[in-house]
Amino acid sequence: MDEKRAFLRHTVATLAYRATRAVDGAPEEFAAFSGTGRTPAQILAHMGDLFDWALSIARGEEKWHNSEPLPWLEEKQRFFAALTAFDALLAGEEPLQAPVERLFQGPVADALTHTGQIAMLRRLSGFKKMDEDFFLAEITTGKTGAEQPAPVLQY
Repeated sequence: MDEKRAFLRHTVATLAYRATRAVDGAPEEFAAFSGTGRTPAQILAHMGDLFDWALSIARGEEKWHNSEPLPWLEEKQRFFAALTAFDALLAGEEPLQAPVERLFQGPVADALTHTGQIAMLRRLSGFKKMDEDFFLAEITTGKTGAEQPAPVLQY
């Protein structure tokens, strides 16, 4: 696997880790928190759409879909399934039909930004999450589901 593709896979694993921290333990009522634009459920649905789109671009069949948010637990599952499907394509030998840099600058970077939005909404909503040192986090390429290692250096 070339270095760029390998680095994109690590970025996707990093996104999975950070997204897990942003949504883990957030109750169903958090999904509907509003007052600042899109709700967390709408943002997470958009993030799932981003990775469905990324997968379609990487296969040379670009297709976009705006999903209506599912119930919170289902939406989390859908997002991580879409992220895992994209990572599986990156892990395989199928040639990508788009430059790695474009996949990063579009859907992946967008999802990283939205993960930060969800984390911020957690604080604003009062459903706080534990902080941690992401530099020390145990992030493993290929680990893109919601099951992630415990947070490091909580404070």
